[in-house]
Amino acid sequence: MKMASKHITQETFDAAVRENIEEFELGPEEAVKEAVEQFESQGVDLGNIVKTTPKVSADGPQEPTHDILQALDDLQESMARSHPQEVSAHLARFCEQCKQQKACRFLAAEKGAYPILLATWKLAAAGDQGLLLQALNALSALTDGQPDLLDTQGLQLLVATLARNADSANDLVKQVLSALRAIAGNDDVKDAIVRAGGTETIVSAMTRHLASPQVCEQSCAALCVLALRKPENSRVIVEGGGALAALQAMKAHPQEVGVQKQACMLIRNLVARSQTFSQPILDLGAEALISRARATHRDCEDVAKAALRDLGCHVELQELWTGQKGNLAP
Repeated sequence: MKMASKHITQETFDAAVRENIEEFELGPEEAVKEAVEQFESQGVDLGNIVKTTPKVSADGPQEPTHDILQALDDLQESMARSHPQEVSAHLARFCEQCKQQKACRFLAAEKGAYPILLATWKLAAAGDQGLLLQALNALSALTDGQPDLLDTQGLQLLVATLARNADSANDLVKQVLSALRAIAGNDDVKDAIVRAGGTETIVSAMTRHLASPQVCEQSCAALCVLALRKPENSRVIVEGGGALAALQAMKAHPQEVGVQKQACMLIRNLVARSQTFSQPILDLGAEALISRARATHRDCEDVAKAALRDLGCHVELQELWTGQKGNLAP
């Protein structure tokens, strides 16, 4: 089956829906359904199109006011009026809309959402931590599936925010790490984060918040994404103390399966394409800690085994108990 490769703009789709109502006198829902079928039959990919049912008044069908664009307009207006409470409410609405479907995020990005969110973030960075968290959440939601939106300025701001707030409360640090992790899915973005000093900042945040399992888990997860299939990034992480910090986190939180799992995955990513790091990491006591995670948490079995194998350790295959004992044979 040939994949759809043609694309149309949101405006083209909305105009077709309006035409279906005005010319063919279809109901709003029927008009949307008809437009979808019409374009799909022509091989048009509608994955990035918001399929909103337009409101119809006595004057005929109205221009569709897509909720996400309405939230974006309101956000911009409240920013211009410098109303932090309004900004907060509109950010929450915008974030909610972004999370609903990819098409909403795509449309918002097309209509200039990124620079608006960046401006909101800068405003919040001046001291309003609650707003800062919201701006980060919104940015993270917008860039989900479209990490190329993030430019150098945004990356530097992200790393600077983490560096500035590494001593702050754990939620905040956890949130910045979570945003970093979400955004770092793209290879170019990974490199840019590392170049902007992101790895040092993450290791520093984990070391300062070693008592927080959430920060440890998110730090390991963020480093894990940065190291994936990237030997040069792995080198920066290992030399910056990332492996040591991850093992310290494992030691500090033996019962936290999330910490154990993410740390195992990080160790594996660090050595998977850079065998030279295996011995230095083993010298830090990795084998015993990973083996303990494997023995303690069933969820860690696969990741721990993979980490031990890539470290060059002998991995015994544990046979699952079948409920029968040999010496109890009749």
